Amino acid sequence: MGQSQKALPHMVLCNKKLFLFLLVLVTVPLLYLTTTSCKPKDRVIYVSRSLKHNRSIACFRYKQNTLPDISTVEVKKGKSIFFHETSCSSYMNDKIIINSRQACAVESAALMNPNFDVYLTFTSPGVFKFENTESDRFLKALMSYDNVRINHLNYENYMKGTIVEELYSKGIIENSPYALEHASDILRFLTLWKYGGIYLDLDVIVLKSFETLPPNFTGCETFFNLGAGILGFGPSDEDGGHIMAAEILEDLKDNFNGSSWGFSGPGVVTRLALKHCKTNETKILCGRICDDYNIYKIEKFYPLAWSSWEKYFNEKDTKLTLKQTKDSHIIHMFNKLSYSRKIPLNSISAYTTFAKKYCPKVFQQCDTNF
Repeated sequence: MGQSQKALPHMVLCNKKLFLFLLVLVTVPLLYLTTTSCKPKDRVIYVSRSLKHNRSIACFRYKQNTLPDISTVEVKKGKSIFFHETSCSSYMNDKIIINSRQACAVESAALMNPNFDVYLTFTSPGVFKFENTESDRFLKALMSYDNVRINHLNYENYMKGTIVEELYSKGIIENSPYALEHASDILRFLTLWKYGGIYLDLDVIVLKSFETLPPNFTGCETFFNLGAGILGFGPSDEDGGHIMAAEILEDLKDNFNGSSWGFSGPGVVTRLALKHCKTNETKILCGRICDDYNIYKIEKFYPLAWSSWEKYFNEKDTKLTLKQTKDSHIIHMFNKLSYSRKIPLNSISAYTTFAKKYCPKVFQQCDTNF
C-alpha cells in the first residue's frame, strides 16, 4: 500500500510531462502557420478557416502582388460595363481564377457591346499564372477581346474619401453576417457613382446590345422588388445618374443593416425608385419612368423568376425558355441557387444554347461541363 502511494506522485508527474510535450508538439506548428507571412500558400491552412468557405472579405486587406489597379487606368465614363469578382478565391488559389459561367458573362457583354469597355475587376489580390488550367484558358479567351480590361480593385483605397468610407474603415461591412454580399452590393453603386455606366452580376448572359438603353435604369425582378443584377447610371449631374447614385450611397451610409441579406442590393434600389416615383406601392413601379429613372418590366432582365431557375438547365424546358426570353436583354442564372448544378457540354438546355451563341470562345475551352 505504501509503495502504491509513493508511486502515485511519480505517475502524475510523468503524465504532466507527457501532456506538456504533446501541447508543445501541437502548438509550435500552429504558431508557425499563423505567424508566417512569406507566401500565400504558407497561409492557406489558417486563412481557409477564417475565410469561412469564401464568404469572408478578409483578403481585401492583404497586400501582395496584384494586377494593375483600376484607379491607374482611364475609364471611359458612361460607356463602360463593370463586373466585380469579390470573393477571395484568387487569393486562396495563389493566382487569378475564374469559372466558366463568370467568364461567359464577361464574354457575352464584350461580344454584344463592342463600343463599350468591359471591366472585370478582382478585389482579391493575385496575378496571372498561365498554366493551361481551364480557368487560365477562360482568361485568355476574354483577353482576346479588344474591349475587355482585367484589373485589381483595392477596396480600402476605392472607399477612401467617399460617402460610404466608414462602412469599411470601421469594420461595419466586414463584421456583418453577409459581409461578401454587402461588400459586393456597395461596390457596384460606388463604381457607378465614380464612373457611370452599367453594372452586371457575374451570373448573367447578355443577349442584346446596351446601346439603346437610357443612362439611368433598373428592372423589376418581381412585382415586389427591383433587381440589382443589372444597373445603369449616367456619369454626370446633368443626366441625373451621378446624383441618384449618390442618393443610394447616402441611404447605405445612414441606414446600413448588415443582418439583412438584400438590404444593400435590391432593397436600396427599390427604395430609390419608390422615392422618385413618389409612391409606397412597389407593384406599380414596373414600366414607369420617374425623374429620368427607367424601371423596366420583369421580362427585360429577369424573364424567369428565381423559383424557376432550373428551367435554364432542364432540356425538357428548353423550347419554352427560349420563347420566354426572346425579348430579354439579359438572362440571370441566380448563382446562389444554381452554382452546384453542372451541365454536360453536349446538353441541349437553354443555358448551353445561349452559351454556345453568346460566349463561344469560353464555351470552347470548357473541359467536360459548363
